[in-house]
Amino acid sequence: MSGSAYSSVMKPQRKWEKFPGETSFYCDGRVITAKKTKVFKLTVFLITVASALFFAFDMVYVAQNLSIAVPFAGGFLFLAVLACLFRTATMDPGILPRAQDAEAEMNENENRDGTQPMANGYIPPIHSKPVQVKGQAMSAKYCLTCKMYRPPRCSHCSICNNCVDQFDHHCPWVGNCVGRRNYRYFYLFLVTLSLYCAFVMAFSAYHVVACESSLIFFCHRFHSFSFLSRLGL
Repeated sequence: MSGSAYSSVMKPQRKWEKFPGETSFYCDGRVITAKKTKVFKLTVFLITVASALFFAFDMVYVAQNLSIAVPFAGGFLFLAVLACLFRTATMDPGILPRAQDAEAEMNENENRDGTQPMANGYIPPIHSKPVQVKGQAMSAKYCLTCKMYRPPRCSHCSICNNCVDQFDHHCPWVGNCVGRRNYRYFYLFLVTLSLYCAFVMAFSAYHVVACESSLIFFCHRFHSFSFLSRLGL
């Protein structure tokens, strides 16, 4: 037996390697993103290019005429925005594993009372069943894709094709679902991005006003010099 064949036989297949959802895995399954990431790449491009222009023009003027500490504060906000963005985009939002064959067969066989067959003749389990969560009566809905009853506040994302715990929404700007595990980082991304946008607008306006004042002063001096020249003074 060759070495490659032996390693393929001995190495067990990880669950993420055969995951059926619309999800991409990197770094041995530690980094998780949706397969549709074009808008996320556009987000990174817009933030990076806009920041590069801001630091190349506005921050140079501010550092020379106001304080050298301002560009460092802007750099910190820029790095915080990117850190929260990539953390939100590359972590597990709370994906629930799909039911194994035995569990799916048990759900389908035990919970079909009163359900009508579908167009293809398939008889699905009942849509929901009552469950107790911390002493409160709630209902668990059945997911036809994942073949399991979802816990409360769990929904199936049609883009990622996964059931996500405490699913909020699928955000194309971060290229991932927003759920239980990455909601705090998504919130921090919005907060840091808002602060960074306010920072950029404030010091861009300062640069414009300062340059406009300098231009008005220069024009005033030029007209005064021209007037004195005509008088021969």
